[in-house]
Amino acid sequence: MKVVIASDHGGFRLKQEIIKHLESKNIQYEDYGTYSDESVDYPDFGEKLGEAVASGKFDRGIVICGTGIGISISANKIPGVRAALCHDCFSAKASREHNNANVLALGERVIGVELAKMIVDIWLETEFLGGRHERRVGKIGAIEEKYRR
Repeated sequence: MKVVIASDHGGFRLKQEIIKHLESKNIQYEDYGTYSDESVDYPDFGEKLGEAVASGKFDRGIVICGTGIGISISANKIPGVRAALCHDCFSAKASREHNNANVLALGERVIGVELAKMIVDIWLETEFLGGRHERRVGKIGAIEEKYRR
C-alpha cells in the first residue's frame, strides 16, 4: 500500500509522529508537506494530496490540520476523494468499511498522538465491505459527476 501524507502548520507535529509510526510499520509513504510549523494555508495541502490520491498515484492519504476540518473539506473538493474526519476508532473503521474512504483526516489540536496512531492503524488495516455499501458509494460518485464542471 502506498500512502501520501500532508499537513498544514497546525498539523505538522502530529504529521511527524504519524510518519515515524508509518516507518516503524514499514508502510511506504510520501510526505507532501508542509515541512515546518511556519504558517501556511491548509487548502493548498488538501488539494495537492487529494489530487495525488484521486489520480491513483497513492492508494490512501492522510491529511492533518489543527482540527482536521479545513483540510478535509479541501481534499473533498477533488472528485474521487472520500476524506473522512475521524477522531475515534469506530469512525475510522466505519469510514473504510461503509464509505470506502481513501483519505483520513485528523486534527492535531483535537486528539493525542497515541489515539491518532491507533486510528491510523485501524483505518489502514480495514477493508471496504462492498455489498450494499457499494451502491451508496456509487451514489457519492454520481453526485460528483452531476456537479463536475
